[in-house]
Amino acid sequence: FEMIETYKPTVLINVPTMINSMIEFPGAKSRDLSSLRFSTSAGEALPAELYHRWKETFGVEVLDFIGSAELYHGYVSNRLGEVKPGSLGRLVPGYEGKIIDQDGKELPDGEVGELCIKGQSAGLLYWNEYEKTRKTFKGDWVHTGDLFRRDKDGYYWFMGRGGDLLKVGGIFVAPLEIENCLLAHPSVKECAVIGAADPQGLIKPMAFIVTKEGVNPSEDLGRAIQDYVKSTLAPYKFPRWVKFLDELPKDDRGKIRKRALKGD
Repeated sequence: FEMIETYKPTVLINVPTMINSMIEFPGAKSRDLSSLRFSTSAGEALPAELYHRWKETFGVEVLDFIGSAELYHGYVSNRLGEVKPGSLGRLVPGYEGKIIDQDGKELPDGEVGELCIKGQSAGLLYWNEYEKTRKTFKGDWVHTGDLFRRDKDGYYWFMGRGGDLLKVGGIFVAPLEIENCLLAHPSVKECAVIGAADPQGLIKPMAFIVTKEGVNPSEDLGRAIQDYVKSTLAPYKFPRWVKFLDELPKDDRGKIRKRALKGD
């Protein structure tokens, strides 16, 4: 806050974890962010709930987008005056996109599949990694490994990494969907959802939660949160276990390290 108030930047480069931390900072609403034209968000998904809390707190627009090292640039982005909270926006000019199934068939709007991007900024290969190159760079298309759906207006919605999906009772479940639901609960500050095996060896969702200041973790709160998810999403998606933490493990960019939660 001090840096913004002192040097008056017009654009803030941000990530969802820091966005949440700034909102939760004591006295956040009284801080002067009036120099900002907008903030960007990248690195991980920006939940609609977090977007709205930021706007209500600071009144500054947030443009969520996605890019990658493989394309050296952002290729899907929201635009000023055209933001759809929860989405990553539309294709950046100069890029083409398609969503495909596991057989490489292009999918229609509304269906979930892997996002592939074509653009002249695309890389050629991974140095000394033949197999990874072969799976990622196919002709002019870069296979991102990210699962998306595209709506009828051309907005792209992130559904998780291909390897992140959980198969619960024979049905695929995106941890991100459960996380977004949890973040809408009034007691939840941060959360992460992974898959864990039950006594029969079947994979079920498990939630790690950091509560908001002044909220005491308890078994009753855990059950209330489970009931909240059951009543909001399809019942089979609720986390079978809720574990409260003082903080979630994060990397140097503020991204939650789910492998650490899995014990990898």
